[in-house]
Amino acid sequence: MSDIRADEYWAKKGDVDLFMFRKRLTTLNNAPVLFLVHGSSFSGPTGFDLQVPGRVDYSLMDRFAEAGFDVWTLDHEGYGRSSRTDGNSDIASGVEDLKAGFDVVTRETGATTALFYGSSSGALRAAAFAEARPEAVTRLVLDAFVWTGKDAPTLIKRAENLEYFRTHNTRPVDRAFFESIFTRDKPGTSEQIVAETLAKTELQYGDTVPTGTYLDMCANLPVVDPTKITCPVMIVRGEHDGVATEEDLINFFRLLPNMDKQFAVFAGQAHVTPLGLNRRRFWHAMEAFLTLPDRLDK
Repeated sequence: MSDIRADEYWAKKGDVDLFMFRKRLTTLNNAPVLFLVHGSSFSGPTGFDLQVPGRVDYSLMDRFAEAGFDVWTLDHEGYGRSSRTDGNSDIASGVEDLKAGFDVVTRETGATTALFYGSSSGALRAAAFAEARPEAVTRLVLDAFVWTGKDAPTLIKRAENLEYFRTHNTRPVDRAFFESIFTRDKPGTSEQIVAETLAKTELQYGDTVPTGTYLDMCANLPVVDPTKITCPVMIVRGEHDGVATEEDLINFFRLLPNMDKQFAVFAGQAHVTPLGLNRRRFWHAMEAFLTLPDRLDK
């Protein structure tokens, strides 16, 4: 852990300032870039670099920095330390954030391609970025992803507030909301201290977050076309995740054109895969996919 260096940067998207965070080993140069894309309800460092009291292995950024990756994330518009605006930070806006952030990555590292991981609506953002900038994405991990949303229990419940999402660009969040993310699918798939720590960490940035991704996921799906994502893709689903059905994800998977694709379901996991009790299994599978040798029969 002492060999991991942390750095902060800022990207510009017009008048919007986007906070970026990076971790990598001080002993390693020219490491492959891994870009982590956060979801609807909490910022990049909170979700991917969570420091839990009494625990040493909840930071996805530390885990992959130690594995030899140059790990980046950003706070999308309206989240964390990035600019709070009048926008709702929908999926399309998130793609523009990633374009601005990737320009910073290229400037600082010289890399013109990267590995991408997205969680929940972050997976939608990452997939849409891969569709818009196929030359920039070498491999893509879509975790807690959704395609059409058909029959998804969480989205059906969330759509009860659809009119609110249409008429408001932000929604309130509090400790109870953050803790509910870890229990709504299947209580017992994560530690209570993780939910408490995440809530405390994220609430320092304010008590509202944008509604754009909720609106997209409830009313505007699908927002990505699998036939236009040309890189190798790994789809990750927690056994109990209610944001998408397995059928929905398999239908998306079948349409992906690159044959270097994988579909993984993790038993005992729910929606927040990297912060669950069985996160190490997910980390292992993700690293194996990101470092998988190219096929010889292309």
